[in-house]
Parts: sequence; structure tokens; C-alpha cells
Amino acid sequence: MSSFKSGFVTVVGSPNAGKSTLINTMVGQKISIVSERAQTTRNRIMGVLTRKDYQIVFIDTPGITTPKNKLGDYMLKVAYDSLNEVEAVLFLVDSTIGIGEKDLAIIKKLKSVKAPVIAVINKTDASSVDAVDTIIEALKGMDCFDEILKVSAKYGDRVPKLEKHIASYLPEGPMYYPEDMVTDMPERVICGELIREKALKLLRQEIPHGIGVGIDKMELRDDQIYDIWATIYCERDGHKGIIIGKQGSMLKQIGTDARREIEWLLGTKVNLKLWVKVKPDWRNNISVMHELGYE
Repeated sequence: MSSFKSGFVTVVGSPNAGKSTLINTMVGQKISIVSERAQTTRNRIMGVLTRKDYQIVFIDTPGITTPKNKLGDYMLKVAYDSLNEVEAVLFLVDSTIGIGEKDLAIIKKLKSVKAPVIAVINKTDASSVDAVDTIIEALKGMDCFDEILKVSAKYGDRVPKLEKHIASYLPEGPMYYPEDMVTDMPERVICGELIREKALKLLRQEIPHGIGVGIDKMELRDDQIYDIWATIYCERDGHKGIIIGKQGSMLKQIGTDARREIEWLLGTKVNLKLWVKVKPDWRNNISVMHELGYE
């Protein structure tokens, strides 16, 4: 009888490299929000992949960039703290962009990491063979990576191969989480993140990243429907009107889109009630950040 293996794997990379998409694809369920806009991930989110012989616990991190406020400081600390005490590190590179300054800064940090580092060239579906080969050659010359692999996280191409390579680095260990568990994030946090994802998608460039979502209350009514009260926080009065929209149209659409995914997540009907509040400069307010789950 073979021994069971397990371990933790950190996923790092520049904003929009596809970290959340890769983890969602590997665990087979949406646990981390995805957006075309950079830095949508703010908390360290764990995704759990369990097979017959092993369990991989992925740590999704915020995209590493220069902090502009206390929230940015927090996000950078989360990203770098997660490089310690893991079995392996995945470094994602966006093949449509190539290796930029932010990637080089991460690579510099990775050279001092004790764990094996796997470079993963993502979005190969949208890049030419020559572009991918150029990135591979550049990464080989940096003397930092144990392996260099390429995938399309969006379509799942070569993801099973990546999984097998990751599993090869796992030591013998226990099953840290139940086999049917895909994340350690509380349901209320995921619900808040799904609402924020829909807001970012619908508002696009109209509102900057100063959006936070707090779940005020969740109650299961008669074992048939979840009542959820949530507040979308923005930093300026002008943003509040944009989020609400004409006669409440934008807020209604955000709620409708989020409710569909929350119902799928919770497995029951959802009555979602949204409010919008202005919290000036909340990303520099430690108490508000704690309220929104950035511990």
C-alpha cells in the first residue's frame, strides 16, 4: 500500500498572471475571484486538491506590486509571507506580456527561497510559440527554477501534467483537510468576494480598486433560502452613484449576477440585499480593513 503524500504550494506572480484562474481550474471549483483587472485577489486563499494518493493545498496570493496604501502593504506582506514553510512555489508568467520589472523583482526574492520553484508560463493559448520559447530561454538563464512548464489555465491545457509535477515534490504526510473540501475560506468571505468580482466586472474602468465588500449578516430561512445582507464600500461620494446606477440599475445587476454564483456555492436559493456606503480612504484604515476580512 502506497503512502499518502501532502503539502502546501504557494502560487505567486505579477498581477493578472492568472494565479486565481489556475487554482480554480486545478481544484475544479471557483474559490478565488477572477477579473481582467489586476490585483483582484486581496487575501491569501487556500485551495485544496485531493486525489487518492495525495493532497495539494494551494495558497493563492495577491499579485505582487508596489504598495500605494496600507491595503497594498498588507497584500505585499501576504504574498511574501506565503513563500515560507511550503513544499513548492509556482511562479506564474503571463506569456502575452513576457517578463517585466515586477517579474524580475519576484524572481530576485525567489532566489532566496528554500523550496523548489516551478516556473509556469501561462496563457499559452493566446501567445505564439516563438514568444513562449523566448520566455523559456530567459527563465533558464536566471538559475532560479527547478522546472519550467507551460499551461493555459483558462482552458486547462497541460494542467494535469503540472499537477503531476507538483505532486512529485510532496513528502509523506496527513490529509490536512477532508477530501470533499476545496477551500478553507469561510462561506461569508467567498460570498463577499463573488459580489466584489461582479462589481469589478460590470463597473470596469468607471471605479478604481477602492471597492470592498462586507457581509453584514447571513441567515438560513426554513432550511430553504439564505438571506444575505451585504455592503459595498467605496471611497468617494461620486463612486456611490455610479455603483448604484440610474434608478438602482447597476446595483441590481451586480446583485443578480452575484446571486447566481452564490446560489451555486451554497446549494440553495439566495435572497441577496445590497447597500452602498462611502468610507473615505478605507484602504488606509486598519479598522475598516479588519471589518472586511483583511486580517
